[in-house]
Amino acid sequence: MNELTQVTSDIYLSLTYDDPAEAIKFLCKSFGFNGRLIVPGPDGGVVHSELTLGNAVVMVSGPKPQMQRVSPQSLSGVHAAICMFIQDPDAHHAIAVAGGATIVQEVADEDFGSRGYMARDPEGQLWYFGNYRPGEHWKL
Repeated sequence: MNELTQVTSDIYLSLTYDDPAEAIKFLCKSFGFNGRLIVPGPDGGVVHSELTLGNAVVMVSGPKPQMQRVSPQSLSGVHAAICMFIQDPDAHHAIAVAGGATIVQEVADEDFGSRGYMARDPEGQLWYFGNYRPGEHWKL
């Protein structure tokens, strides 16, 4: 862990995985996240966690049936993709491949000005990593 003590992102995701402990290991190894907080549950699972990558935060936990929160594995498809800014998508892609990520779209230059790639994690969540920050094409 580095010296980061506070994140200034105004949005952070809460992701559900059937095996949150393994998901956390994968996200750290393959995508470069840093585990900041892991709250174990009484059954040895993970009831809450906080991982960072740059200025982004994702929280990972196990299923919460009372809230209808399930892993992407339980769905017939994925309803969203997580998009993250990465300074060097090519280098990040190499780390993801070495870490066992399933690449569903190779690194490419996009029409909207990004260079990036898309990967699927072991439970089926889609992740897009690129060097685009929203706003470049906005008309105010």
